[in-house]
Amino acid sequence: MISAPLFLRRLPAGLLAGILTALLPLAASAGSDFSLKDNPGEWLDVLTNGRPLIRYMYGHDVSTKDRRTETYKPYCHVFSADGTTPITKGPGGTFPHHRGIFLGWNKITVDGKNYDRWHMVGGDQVHEKFLTQSGGNEATFTSLIQWQGAGPGAAPILTEERTFTVRPAPAPAYACIDLVSKVKAIAGPAELDGDPEHAGLQFRPAQEVDPAETTYVFPGATAKPHKDMDYPWFGESFTLAGQRYSVVYLNHPDNPRETRISAYRDYGRFGAFFRKTLAKDEVLTLKVRLLISEGPLPGAESLQSAWNTYTGRQEPVPALTSLKAERSAPPKPKAPAATTVPAAPAK
Repeated sequence: MISAPLFLRRLPAGLLAGILTALLPLAASAGSDFSLKDNPGEWLDVLTNGRPLIRYMYGHDVSTKDRRTETYKPYCHVFSADGTTPITKGPGGTFPHHRGIFLGWNKITVDGKNYDRWHMVGGDQVHEKFLTQSGGNEATFTSLIQWQGAGPGAAPILTEERTFTVRPAPAPAYACIDLVSKVKAIAGPAELDGDPEHAGLQFRPAQEVDPAETTYVFPGATAKPHKDMDYPWFGESFTLAGQRYSVVYLNHPDNPRETRISAYRDYGRFGAFFRKTLAKDEVLTLKVRLLISEGPLPGAESLQSAWNTYTGRQEPVPALTSLKAERSAPPKPKAPAATTVPAAPAK
């Protein structure tokens, strides 16, 4: 928190509050130093002042069924403000395909063939190499990802350049994460489809989230997240190990229109679903900014200001709808495998 000098404390309260609000983003940025640290073949960390802030999980290992399941898609962990532990989910748990910050569609059609690159059925998203890496006042890296066709080692149907840029965060956030994804149809015209629950660019908090304390906010006095489209921003707040966290999702206006969101699950997976049909060699570019903070979500003025800063626009502050998360039923258990009775030995 900024401590005002004596001459500032003598100013009228309203003027003082405005000055301090203007200074907060500068205070959050002061002293930020970003670096990258690679654990080859496994993950790439972005460190802030020596502590991990995000961890890009890019390893791919098909040596066993379990290892393939653990590594069939790249995703990004977000760490707590002190850098001690991820606040996002990895493999396993409920909905094991939900992981940190991730991207996918469960209905991809290329040349009449259907692919599921949300649940990763019959093919993987494979990190091939890093195209860029740099640190300093901000950190950025670009991962080249091959979206496989059917079967291990199959030729890719899509390629993706996924760029993360971590910048100094405006208060009250401790992390500002920009993601730009460029998805290219390389095997023919591609239809990227699905629904808000099984497609899009999503954020999933850790498995241990307290579902009773998850809440969401939306622009508008009577927002209806199941029906509304093209929210400029929305956010969630959740509790993990007794600590409250908030995530603001800023949806860039250059993204496809008729975008739907899935910000209502009590376990915290939320994000935006983009539907798009691409001609061969056409590129879909997605742009999202995530602001992560400890504590409750900021108000509508702060949320709209963050979106205006991100997009370069000057839209007015809307009313705000705050909703408790909807209770979600756990996935139905799979039927047990049939028991095989050994054949009687021949007499």
